[in-house]
Amino acid sequence: MIKCHISLGFSFLLILLGACKQDAGADKNQASDKKTRALIEKASWGNLPDGTAIDIYTLTNKNGLAAKITNYGGIVVSLSTPDRNGKMEDVVLGYETLDEYVKDNPYFGCIVGRYANRIANGQYDLGGKTYKLAKNDGENHLHGGQKGFDKVVWEAVPDTSKGEASLNLTYVSPDMEEGYPGNLEVRVVYTLTNENALKITYFATPDKQTHVNLTNHSYFNLTGDAKRDILDHELSLTANGFLPVDAGLIPTGSLTSLNGSAFDFRKPKKIGADINAGHEQLKLGQGYDHCWVLSNIQTANMKNPAASLFEPTSGRYMEVYTTEPAIQFYSGNFLDGKYKGKGGVVYQDRWGLCLETQHFPDTPNRSQNEWPCTVIMPGSHYASTTIYKFSVR
Repeated sequence: MIKCHISLGFSFLLILLGACKQDAGADKNQASDKKTRALIEKASWGNLPDGTAIDIYTLTNKNGLAAKITNYGGIVVSLSTPDRNGKMEDVVLGYETLDEYVKDNPYFGCIVGRYANRIANGQYDLGGKTYKLAKNDGENHLHGGQKGFDKVVWEAVPDTSKGEASLNLTYVSPDMEEGYPGNLEVRVVYTLTNENALKITYFATPDKQTHVNLTNHSYFNLTGDAKRDILDHELSLTANGFLPVDAGLIPTGSLTSLNGSAFDFRKPKKIGADINAGHEQLKLGQGYDHCWVLSNIQTANMKNPAASLFEPTSGRYMEVYTTEPAIQFYSGNFLDGKYKGKGGVVYQDRWGLCLETQHFPDTPNRSQNEWPCTVIMPGSHYASTTIYKFSVR
């Protein structure tokens, strides 16, 4: 089992400080590195109902891949990658306007926190005290509450000083925000690397003991511009097992074997192969919405992918690397046609999928000896990295 995050000491601080440096030659609207052509462009993107101005940043790497990210919720609004013929298309679901994200967003592309996934009964005990959280998913707490990190305004600093396009986002979550104890300083760094990967690095430091579990909630569809559902995508997960859930999608207990089940993606398999096979667990979530526990070999050094995704028509191939112990695979079961996205595309059932790297759901209600803990102590640091790498076949 993976132990609690510990202080990374002086080297961690150097990394953090280095991440804050802005390209010395950049003006307030554009940062670039002429040698590698890494580029960041900033534009106004509208205002929140309270008048707060929101910006959107376009990150471009030397190969022409582009990601649009806004400081509202840290949302990845678009991510353009080539198909096997070199055609650039968007591979994430989302909206065209800020107003649409504010009005009704099923977590398209956002930063999720303080705690990704579900906490049973909207409460947990820590340090001899019971903390009450919002019950925003039936009787349970989901993705940080009514106003999680997906709905806050982040401070944004672009950076191309290392030859790659990075956007540094920071936010200070105040003590007892959404019921969580302690002031929490959070930094999320998006980097569009010259190896055609979107790298996401998370840091957090509390002044009281608190639970932290951060992830990104992008919905992927590698057909490009969301041409059809994701059932023909071929998925593999480097997992030891999965966590069965109850009717509220809270894990019921111990790790369950994958052998011979609809949940076995250890070899590439079409998502649609078993999704309607009648497995009792698939009925509960109307499809896949479960936590796969990853093999220790891939989380130890990130040299081996935790997951891979292939779309045969476009040839797009995505690998997922992470330091996290688990992936929540969600097959877009609640995209029921009410969301009209970019280009006027109506997102129907299973039109996108999420591969949310994270710790286990409901860990705050589990023994620290049972599951990898998510408690971060004052003076210690949370640090996590996930990489979505793109290529073609």
